[in-house]
Amino acid sequence: MRTARIVLAAALLAGACGSASAQPAPRPKQVVAATVGAPRAAAARPDLSGFWMLSRQQKPVDPALVAKLPPNTALLDDSGAVEFVRGAFGGLKLKPAASEAAARWKPENEMTVSRACARPSIVYATQGPFPFEILQGTEFIIFRYEYFDLVRIIFMDGRGHPGPDAAHTKVGHSIGHWEGDELVVDTTHLQSATITNNGLDHSDNIHVVERFKRSPDGKTLMSTMWFEDPEVLDNNGARYIQWQSEPGEIYPYDCDPAFGANYTNAPK
Repeated sequence: MRTARIVLAAALLAGACGSASAQPAPRPKQVVAATVGAPRAAAARPDLSGFWMLSRQQKPVDPALVAKLPPNTALLDDSGAVEFVRGAFGGLKLKPAASEAAARWKPENEMTVSRACARPSIVYATQGPFPFEILQGTEFIIFRYEYFDLVRIIFMDGRGHPGPDAAHTKVGHSIGHWEGDELVVDTTHLQSATITNNGLDHSDNIHVVERFKRSPDGKTLMSTMWFEDPEVLDNNGARYIQWQSEPGEIYPYDCDPAFGANYTNAPK
């Protein structure tokens, strides 16, 4: 099964290309704390639980979700195994320092023992060609990714984010609420990591808002991931990502940094 997934990723990568478009729409609503003592209508909420495999086709996008992206947002077209080439960022407008850092980046720098198994944050990991699982409760929802064994807890109990000095991790701190049939997840406290896997990194202060909903037939999980990072970008970015419901299970992600050494020592 893992071999098949890796082969699929390689096949997608072979024909990949990136593009972007700005999507004018109202800014996503901020998470509002639930009223203490208010009755919960958990039974009326959509159930997003299950095993979700990234769709081979990421188009057409869901127009209703994309329409909710804020103004000044570049919609990146790199979901799946697609990778932007060096110097291409899908319409993202880089600040001078970020542009200079990206210009210094070289692919071979990533193929070292110290970097080969560096974990990405959810900003890049979520759209990768690996499955994830949703375990849905009323007080929290768990997202369990196969890619780098990442696990997220989405708090649904009305709490806010912790203070700025709280720990930052590759999965961050996520709080969620329902807007009709859409799960809206607001995430902060993410450790700096790649956005596009070609030299562009986000800061520790990136802010992410995701929306998830099932398709009318229930077989597809559709989502947008919007992010703002004023320290790095002059505009905002977003991805549209969709997965198919399939039977399956999450396998451990075994990353051996030795392959970085094999690359480094290979004859040039």
